[in-house]
Amino acid sequence: MTSPRPLGQRELELIRLYANCQLGMSPRAFEAKWNVTRSEMAAICQCSIATVQRWFERGTNFSLPTRYHLRYLALADLFIEHFEEIPDRLKAVLCPPFNSQE
Repeated sequence: MTSPRPLGQRELELIRLYANCQLGMSPRAFEAKWNVTRSEMAAICQCSIATVQRWFERGTNFSLPTRYHLRYLALADLFIEHFEEIPDRLKAVLCPPFNSQE
């Protein structure tokens, strides 16, 4: 096992930039842009369909998505919108092939 790489000024600046990034997309905006089912949105956000359904409810059953859900939707939007522009090497890092033997 290799030792962790040291953090230089560049890496510390990138961490600060990422930590302060306000990347997010609401479920309604995502649904308006992409013709997805609630099940597909739940898969993107790694949550239950019931949780997604509550984002669209009115009244006492309504709940807000977390900032993590908003980020998942924004990243999915970016991924769908710009997939062809992403170099293959980066695609392999972002979404490595699933290996069922692990």
